[in-house]
Amino acid sequence: MKRLIVLAAALAIAPAAFAQLYKYVDKDGKTVYTDQPPVNTDSKQIRVQPGPPPAPPAATKTAVDQDKDLEKARKKGREEAKKAEDKEVNAQAQEERCAGARNNYAIYLEGTRLMKRSPSGERVFMEEAEIATEKEKARLEVEKSCKKG
Repeated sequence: MKRLIVLAAALAIAPAAFAQLYKYVDKDGKTVYTDQPPVNTDSKQIRVQPGPPPAPPAATKTAVDQDKDLEKARKKGREEAKKAEDKEVNAQAQEERCAGARNNYAIYLEGTRLMKRSPSGERVFMEEAEIATEKEKARLEVEKSCKKG
């Protein structure tokens, strides 16, 4: 029974697949295409090749795939927010180090007599060479701590 239905459908579609197409120019100069041969007019028979089957529509994403994509986007958003927060915390810590280094350097720039503790814990005045050395160390620390980028 199934074979008979398939055969009948194939025979019904076959003439459409091999349909003839005629092309001619009418008395007004318009090009006309028709499936019937025109009467008293010179026409050309055109052979029509069946076109390729239409492409299937793009597969739509399932709900599970959409959920996975949404979760991936959320995770990426959380990671970017964490990176931005870490960057802000690091920038703030860098600014604090810079401010501390500048304050330390400012002490050496004042030119007052500076003291330090000896190994025994006594307070002794620093000599000019020691002050110059410590001042240079403080300047280098400012350059290092306050560098942008």
